[in-house]
Amino acid sequence: MLVLSACNTGKHKETASDAIIAVQQEASSEVNDFDLEIYDYDRFEAFLNKKDNKVHVVNFWATWCAPCVKELPYFEQLNASYADENVEVLLVSLDFPHLYESKLKPFILKNKLASKVIVLDDPDMNRWIPKVDSLWSGSIPATVIYNKHERKFFEQSFTYSELENELKSFLN
Repeated sequence: MLVLSACNTGKHKETASDAIIAVQQEASSEVNDFDLEIYDYDRFEAFLNKKDNKVHVVNFWATWCAPCVKELPYFEQLNASYADENVEVLLVSLDFPHLYESKLKPFILKNKLASKVIVLDDPDMNRWIPKVDSLWSGSIPATVIYNKHERKFFEQSFTYSELENELKSFLN
C-alpha cells in the first residue's frame, strides 16, 4: 500500500496547470487590451487622400496571405528608417471579421507591429477596389505610395530594396 502525504503550510502551491491558465489569461487580456480601428470604405478613403507634407505608404494585407506576411517586416523597417523624413506607413488589414480576436490581434502583438494598423471592413469590394486604383484586381498584397503631388499603385510583393527604391522616388 502506498500512502502520500503533504504538509500544508497554508500557502497556495501553483501547479503546472495553474501556471498555464495564468499565462493564457494574461495573453488573452493582453489581446483584449487594445481596440482595432475598423473602417468601412467611406471612412477609410481619407487615408488615401491626405494632402500634407508626408509620403504615405499604404499596404493592404491579411494574416492569411503568405506573401503579405512575408513582406510586412519590410514595411516595418521602412517605417522605422524613414520616420524622421515625413514618411508614414499604414498597414490596412483585410482580415475577415470573425478572425479579428483569434488571429489579427494576436498577430499584431506577436510581431510587435509598430506601424499603424487599421482594418478595412467593407463587404462591397466591387465598389471600393476600383476607387483605390482602377487597375487593381483585388489581389493582395497591394500598396499605394503617394504624396500631395504623385501617386503610385503596386499589386505585388516587395523586397525591402524594391520598396525603399519606390519610396526614394517620392523623397527626391
